[in-house]
Amino acid sequence: MSDLLQHECGIALVRLLKPLSYYREKYGQSLWGFQKLFLLMEKQHNRGQDGVGIGCTKINMPAGQPYMFRERNIEKDSLAQLFNEQLSTYDKLIGKGIIDENRSETVKKHFEFGGELLMGHLRYGTSGDFVLNSCHPYIRRSNWPTKTLMVQGNFNMTNTPELNDLLISRGQHPVFGTDTQTVLEEIGYHLDQAHDFLYHELRDGGSSGTDTAAAIAHELDLAQIIRKSAKAWDGGYAISGMVGNGDAFVFRDPAGIRPCSYYKTDEVIAFASERAPLMTIFDAEKEDIHELEPGHVATIKSNGAFAITRYAEERSPAKCSFERIYFSRSNDPEIYHERQELGRRLCPQILNAVDNNLADTVVSFVPNTAEIAYHGVMLGLREHRRHEVHAKISQAMASGETLTPEAIDNLVLNNWPRGEKIAHKDIKLRTFISQESGRERLVSHVYDISYGVVRPGDSLVVVDDSIVRGTTLRKSILKILTRTNPAKIVVASTAPQIRYPDCYGIDMAEFGKFIAFEAAISLLKERGENALLHEVYTECLAELEKPAAEMGNPVKKIYAPFTDDEISAKIAEFIFPRDAEWKGEIEVVYQTVGNLHKAIPEHTGDWYFTGNYPTPGGNVFVNRAYIAFHDGKSGRAYDLV
Repeated sequence: MSDLLQHECGIALVRLLKPLSYYREKYGQSLWGFQKLFLLMEKQHNRGQDGVGIGCTKINMPAGQPYMFRERNIEKDSLAQLFNEQLSTYDKLIGKGIIDENRSETVKKHFEFGGELLMGHLRYGTSGDFVLNSCHPYIRRSNWPTKTLMVQGNFNMTNTPELNDLLISRGQHPVFGTDTQTVLEEIGYHLDQAHDFLYHELRDGGSSGTDTAAAIAHELDLAQIIRKSAKAWDGGYAISGMVGNGDAFVFRDPAGIRPCSYYKTDEVIAFASERAPLMTIFDAEKEDIHELEPGHVATIKSNGAFAITRYAEERSPAKCSFERIYFSRSNDPEIYHERQELGRRLCPQILNAVDNNLADTVVSFVPNTAEIAYHGVMLGLREHRRHEVHAKISQAMASGETLTPEAIDNLVLNNWPRGEKIAHKDIKLRTFISQESGRERLVSHVYDISYGVVRPGDSLVVVDDSIVRGTTLRKSILKILTRTNPAKIVVASTAPQIRYPDCYGIDMAEFGKFIAFEAAISLLKERGENALLHEVYTECLAELEKPAAEMGNPVKKIYAPFTDDEISAKIAEFIFPRDAEWKGEIEVVYQTVGNLHKAIPEHTGDWYFTGNYPTPGGNVFVNRAYIAFHDGKSGRAYDLV
């Protein structure tokens, strides 16, 4: 994605099913689980760099001994820094003779993260302040282990104000700031209720002391607690948590918007936001990793008992397609092939844009995340050319023409697709610019090009995985590409036009920052249809008077007067590098929504392209976002409520 777009967070959870001594004897280290947690987080580092946090619960700790721990960090290279600090502490404890590596019980007793239940979080904040206290996991402490709760997640709730009102109506005092606090308090409330019910039932039955605590821990029904907690939630989420007695849970929203996978053996149960990290870290096959189904909660009791239960009513799946287009790691076998297919399905539009003249066309990609889709484009163009060659050979043979080796070579090689590496990103310069403000004049030098590859008269096709704002294209990439002096530049986006904001975790929440929306507004003004903008504004206000479940999305009317090609043509005008001396032509082609779904059939979530939100809160959000745009307010719509 040429525009830097950050997004939802990453989660990891590791539950060891054997004593620490087992891993020391088999793998040579008591901290096997802690290291697996670090690796799972490192392999998901793409999901968030604002800050990190880790948590640990030690199971069956004696009374008086601490059992739940947490550390967070928001410094530069926070993940490496946090783990290095913990390992440094571990080494110091060994040096002082407090920990004996050959006695795993000393590791569990004295090292805070030497427990059986570990979880970690990589944060990219879409709500709340960017401070240490906004980093997950969050803790709700009690002197009862079965009331002590730690929660983290990859999520965004669309109805946080209403959820806070629910807490207040009970007499609670929520601290506003993030939806994470709201989720923590809601689960904590129902955990307290379940605990207190069991406590009074056991006490009235004659139980007392440690027997009561053990019985409560045994009887806690985490699936039921999540079922009650999630009734009012609207959003996309994958949330994990642990209770002080050693119980753990992981659950996913009913539409499956946010991803979550798990791996289970007789040694370990592990969860992560993505499948590929689990495959890599545990040297597992694709078939060994399972998707946590939407609307289901996985629970792990303190004794290791594992269960998966439906906690919410079934809903039409709307798994985020952006995960497959851009966010998730491409070494996942299915994602790799899907991104190739996204590129392949762009070929008819690319061929049309270059008049089927592949002999005078160079195909490339920018940025590096679009490389796999580029290979799909090249695959599709070669398939197209092979079909042409086969047809010509068949025609020649039918007419009795003698095909010499030279003639066959000419048929095959003429008009054969040409792929080249044109744009190169200067990582060091990019890092330098990102650390400074007011550096717009330097942005155009973030990329460099391969000179002498594009010939005079050639068209240059550059594959991009998605175009959100178009800022980097305008200010940097296209300026640089014009130095190759092509007759025409075709920008091919493997994603459809992004027209609507996201409210489920991706950081694209403002209408005014979408180049497709900017193009539609410009076209309306050119045609003298400005009144439609206020008409939609009035309708959005009216929609917000309705119950959330009855709201619609009037903003679709902004795009209705125009074809996709008309909006693409206007976008091409916007991104044309006016201050360059180049006199060529720019064309922008986008993936169609239909081809998107053919390439990624299992991930049907497309609200940012179509405006079809999978939850009622989506329509609430889109109406608020348009009102904020019309009123000239900047900022994420859920922060402006």
